[in-house]
Amino acid sequence: MDYGQEEAAALWGADPRRYLINTRRLIGDDSGRVSAIETVEIEWVHGASARPEMCECEGTEKVLEADLVLIAMGFVGPAPELPTAFGCKLDHRGNIVHDDDMMTTAPGVFAAGDCSRGQSLVVWAIHEGRLAARGVDRFLMFGETVLPG
Repeated sequence: MDYGQEEAAALWGADPRRYLINTRRLIGDDSGRVSAIETVEIEWVHGASARPEMCECEGTEKVLEADLVLIAMGFVGPAPELPTAFGCKLDHRGNIVHDDDMMTTAPGVFAAGDCSRGQSLVVWAIHEGRLAARGVDRFLMFGETVLPG
């Protein structure tokens, strides 16, 4: 735990973080302000698909009082329609596979950032975007590039 979580745990008697929780809906009061959140626990089920599927756990529904909601959306991989349309290979987590020049298994199609790395920091997306631009330049210029590596 970081110092903020340690402080909350000392104040409330438990680690404040909760994992594998899905927000079903926000509940408002008569004036339209948020008053509660309806949640349910989830689990990731690995089936026949390359991507795990999120499944709700029955009987774990809760309504939590709230007066402020901050949304941090998780990333579970690129929508498969686009890489499939181009014939790009996906890894076991559903991310787009690419080489060192960021070119996918479909010649002339490049991928960078979360769609190929998985959820990560924006600085990685910027870095990989630059690598992809260099890879595109090398592809268009028959193996040469003047862009920095």
